[in-house]
Amino acid sequence: MSKEEKVISGKFIEDYLAKRENIALIVLVLDIRHNPTEDDLLMYKYIASTNLPFIVVTNKADKIAVTKVDSAVEKIEEYLGISFSSIIPFSAERKIYTEAAWKNIENFLTL
Repeated sequence: MSKEEKVISGKFIEDYLAKRENIALIVLVLDIRHNPTEDDLLMYKYIASTNLPFIVVTNKADKIAVTKVDSAVEKIEEYLGISFSSIIPFSAERKIYTEAAWKNIENFLTL
């Protein structure tokens, strides 16, 4: 995205989160293969400041070796400074780790 598009989308997200009254959960999706970007970090800090419930899902877990998933998650936790909960790995393409992700999401939903 261009800088202008980022500002527009950022304002949209901020307005949405401020005005919606029935947000059950915010899901922040990050790429497990890389350290969070400055924009990811900014979004994480903003979401944390809203006091709304949220989880962090790291997509593309199928793109790294299964033996490296835990260490990749720990690295992102350290980068973000998360100590209160774990980050959930996920793969939309190969559908691995999906059960744990959906279970966490469902815990926040009231049907």
